[in-house]
Parts: sequence; C-alpha cells; structure tokens
Amino acid sequence: MAGRTGTSVEGGVKVSEAEVSIPALLARNSQRYGTRAAYREKEFGIWQSWTWAETAAEIEALALGLIDQGLGVGEHVIISGRNRPGLYWAMVAVQSAGAIPVPIYQDAAVEEIGYQLEHSGAVMAIVGDQEQVDKITDAAGDGTPLRKIVYLDPRGLRKYDHAKLMPYTDVQQAGRDAKDRLGPELDKRRSAPSYDDTCIMLYTSGTTGRPKGVVLSNRNVIETAKNSCTFDKLTEKEDILAYLPMAWVGDFIFSVGQAYWAGFCVNCPESPDTMQQDLREIGPSYYFAPPRVFETQLTNVMIRMEDAGGLKRRMFHYFMDHAQKVGPKILDGEEVSASDRMKYRIGEALVYGPLKNTLGFSNIRVGYTAGEAIGPEIFDFYRGLGINLKQLYGQTEATVFITQQPDNEVRSDTVGVPSPGVELKLGDNGEVFYRSPGTFVEYYKNPESTADTKDPEGWVATGDAGFIEEGSGHLRIIDRAKDVAKLSTGQMFAPKYVENKLKFFPNILEAVVFGAGKDRCMAFLNIDLAAVGNWAERNNISYGSYQELSQHPKVLEMMREHVAETNESVAQDDMLSGCQIHRFLVLHKQLDADDGELTRTQKVRRKVIGEKFEELVDALYSGKDEIYTETEVTYEDGRKGKIKATLKIQDAKTFPTGTNVREAAE
Repeated sequence: MAGRTGTSVEGGVKVSEAEVSIPALLARNSQRYGTRAAYREKEFGIWQSWTWAETAAEIEALALGLIDQGLGVGEHVIISGRNRPGLYWAMVAVQSAGAIPVPIYQDAAVEEIGYQLEHSGAVMAIVGDQEQVDKITDAAGDGTPLRKIVYLDPRGLRKYDHAKLMPYTDVQQAGRDAKDRLGPELDKRRSAPSYDDTCIMLYTSGTTGRPKGVVLSNRNVIETAKNSCTFDKLTEKEDILAYLPMAWVGDFIFSVGQAYWAGFCVNCPESPDTMQQDLREIGPSYYFAPPRVFETQLTNVMIRMEDAGGLKRRMFHYFMDHAQKVGPKILDGEEVSASDRMKYRIGEALVYGPLKNTLGFSNIRVGYTAGEAIGPEIFDFYRGLGINLKQLYGQTEATVFITQQPDNEVRSDTVGVPSPGVELKLGDNGEVFYRSPGTFVEYYKNPESTADTKDPEGWVATGDAGFIEEGSGHLRIIDRAKDVAKLSTGQMFAPKYVENKLKFFPNILEAVVFGAGKDRCMAFLNIDLAAVGNWAERNNISYGSYQELSQHPKVLEMMREHVAETNESVAQDDMLSGCQIHRFLVLHKQLDADDGELTRTQKVRRKVIGEKFEELVDALYSGKDEIYTETEVTYEDGRKGKIKATLKIQDAKTFPTGTNVREAAE
C-alpha cells in the first residue's frame, strides 16, 4: 500500500487517511470514543481519568508548546521516566509536531544515556522527575545538540538552573497561548506524515554490544497493531495496566499502537511498589508480563501458602492439583467429565477465584508472556486457574509480533503460529527468518548491521534457532542461534534450554550454562532472595547477607536437588541430553544490568559474564572444590565497590540418556 490510503493485503482492512499515523488515530478516537476513558493514573492513592477528547486536548497543547520551543520536523526527542500518561502523551505530541520520539530506559546508566543522546542527536528530552533530569544533564555534557529538558514532576528542581529546563505544564500553557499563531503549522505537520514515514525509534537491549536504534514506520506500527487486535478480538472495552519500561517495544505496541487502534484504556500505576495493588484495583482484561513477573507472582503465592495453616494449605494443593489436570481442558473447550467439572467449580469458589482476585487476574480475557521461555509448570499453573495465558514470539525489529498462539491451540512448548501477515522460513542451520508488515525500516546510522539483518527481499534473521512442527505449523524455539553449538563429544549444546528448566524452580532466579567446545556442561546459579529467604526463615536458618545465604550448606544442598531434577529431565531428550550439568556454583551476587551482566530487559549477556567471571568458569572445569573471588559491583547511587567471597563448587548428579535407558530396558 502506497502513500496515505489503501488496503492492507495482510489484514483485508481498509486504512483511511484518518488512520495513517498515531496522531491521526488520536483524532479519530477523539471523535469516535470522545467520552470513553483513554488514560487513568493513580496519584496520592486516587485514580485520575482522562477521556479520549481530553487526551487529544492535552496532547495538542503539548505539541503546540514544543513547536513554540523550536522543535523541528524530523528531529529526535528523548522520552524517559516511569509509566505516566504525560509521557505517553509526549510521544504522540512529538509525532504531532513532526518529530520522532526516542524512549529510553529510565534505569539506564549515565554512560548508556550519553551514547543514546549522541547517537540519536536528540535536541530535546521530556522526562519524569529529578532523577531523569540529573542523568540527562550529566550524560549530555557539552558535545550534544540537546537544547531543552522538559520535566513532569517539579519536586527537587526549584533551585536548578532553568536555562535548559522547563516544566511540562509551562510548555502546555505556552502551547495553548500560541494556538492561534501556531495552530495552522501544527495542522500542517499532523497531516503531513505518510504511511511509510518514521513513527518512532527504539533501542535494542544490546545483548552482544552497543544498542542499535530500530526505526519503525507508521506502517510497521499500525499494521501490526491492527492485525494483532483482530487476532485477539481486542476492542475499545479493554483495560490494560502499563507498567513495563516505556522504552521496550512491547509496551509501545500494547500501550500506544494497540491502544490507539482499538481505542481502549491505558492505566498507569502509582509506582512499582504499588503495582500489585493497582493491578487488583484495575482488573485488566488484556495483560502482558514477561515470564519473570509470572514466576515472581507464583513464588509469592507459594511462600504465602507455606505460611498458611495446615487445612488451608492442604485445600490449596488438593484443588490446584485438580486445576492442573482439567483447568486447561475446560479453558480450551475440551470434553471433561461432569464430576471433574463440578469439582473444578467448587475449586473456583474456594481457591481459584479468590487467588485470581488477589493477583488482579479476575477479568483477564487475553494474557500474554514473551521475552524468555516460561516453565511448563508455571504456564500450566495459570491456565489451570482459567486464565487465558498464551505465548508470543517477537522482537523489536518485527514491531513485536512474529508468532502468536490462537485460542484453543495453546501449548507450553511452542510459541504459536505466524501472526497475521507474517511469513516464516528456516535457514540451513535452523535459524528462524521472518518477513512481515512490521519489519523495521533500518538501524539508525548503521547500514552495515541493517544489511546483515534484513536482506533485499525483506527477510529478517532473528538470531534464534528453532523448527516448525509439521501439521500444526507451530514454531518451537531451541535457543539463540549463536549459542547453539557442539560439545567436544559432538553432542548438541543449547544452554537456554537448560537454563529455562533450572529457572522453573522458584528458588533459582537466574542461571548461566557453559559448555561450548567442552566435554561437559557447567553452570552459575543465582538464588531468588525472596523465596530462599522465606525458606530460611521457616527453617530457622539465620544469615546476614545475600552472599552468606547463597553459600549456606543447606541452600547448596537444595540447589543440588534442583540441578539433579533438571538433569533427569534433560536426560530424556535424546538431542540435548549432553547438556546435563556436571558441576555448578552459586554466585555471591545477583546478576545485574548496572554491572553489565544483564540487558535492561533482563536478558543474560552470556559473553560478558563468561569474560567477567572467567576464573570461576576455569575453576569449575579444573576440578577445584572452592575458589576465592573479588567482584566489582555498582551501587544504586552509582558508586563502585568490591565484594569478596569464597565460593563452594558443587558436583551434580547426572543420569543415563533417554536412549541408554530405553536400550537397557529392551
């Protein structure tokens, strides 16, 4: 489809001149859904609400104010802060003014922000509070073209030099005052974008190097939003909770792309600390969370049940066992006996319903998880409760959606079928390639990486290895293609496969497996402080720090049991049975994005960890029983320090492979 009008071949839905950009969708929604709630935000314990008509007025005032402050067409504007309506409005106001929003992670270090400021050439920044102002100011220095920082929350900023600073409300007021003068210019800029003009630039998580600026067009965003809304029948009646980082492509599509296409309401929590309470109060109908959020919620449930009375605990486990057996079948409309259905209804009244209400999941019609593989036990737990939790597979370069799971075709071991309009193919090495309306335009200022990732026919290399099941057409992801290797024995090495199994245990927060080119696999583990700390309290185990708890003999014994159980499961897979863990150690610190060990989206930076802790990897393979180490860490205030520890290396129980077991039985 060329220009500003036409018909989407993929979706078969006409896109009119009123639907070629996010600001155009805003104008449409203001007329179509003018009195419906578009945004809610909890502040000082009270929910504030804005209709679509009020939202359009707020965004217009900000856009006029930005033009009044000299924002030019095509310039970049940094957006940073926690999820707030004002920052979502800022993204659309920047687009309305003909410029390009560039959301960045609010917890990014100054060095990261400095790179993104320099790389994007941003001339303005719109931020949430004093912390963001400080970091942007420190990162900008004198070498960037940054002219103005606009801030939402004035607390702590009264005595700052305001030569470059300006309150958000003042920019809006200036815009309202200049409406007669600048209104024609704003109208011109809002009506100018074509379907193939840039909508937004988002930075990748940077697992293998510097983050890349992914340029997404209006076509990418709107076609993807339209197709995915159609896939799950999303309407203006949905409610979502916007709590994930605004710099992440998933939040942009769910909280802007889909919200503006379907016209539903975006709810912003008061703070990360109140998120769970706010989730219960909103009761969203459409919900997304990465596996770690679901894992943490389940861990908290299990901790509370361990502290409950005996009768309540037995009732919980009795009905949850039944839920795992029949809950997913009932959800998928499969046949279940009358007695099992009745027992499930009793469980709904006594256990499932109250638990869903506590979690804030009572009204969920569609739920998704993505980013990492989720454990089958965790996945089945939520589906057993009657929550329509599904998996999707995507990436920034695809404007999120590559595959999705249709209703009644939901499984824990696949990531679904191609999303509407998406084509899939596999390379000779099993790498997954896709082509879709959401395929990104380019990496900003990086034609070499663009050419390496996207070929002239539009096929994009995902970097993930997998296979497509015959018959069902479902995609199964094995691991990152670059991480899939061989052991020196010739057996396949796929570390993520084992890491995900290890993380199924609530006591294990993170795992990193090594073995490429070696004869055996070794692992680093991180304990989950909440889960293991609660266990220690119940068992009268005292400890003074994370480091001390991680090396406690009973904790190490617990980890050996978890690794042994994982190995027993891995041994049943003929293709990957060589990936059993032979030795492991529990790290003395949590892997941290501030220390460069994880990305801002909490993905393991395997190469960085292997190099940083090289002496620990060598100790695992050399047969040592323990090793002393000193590790530099970054504290919350940016200071550096060192922690010292003697780590005890553990031998793990391994098992005969599935083939060997079957041969012995025969």
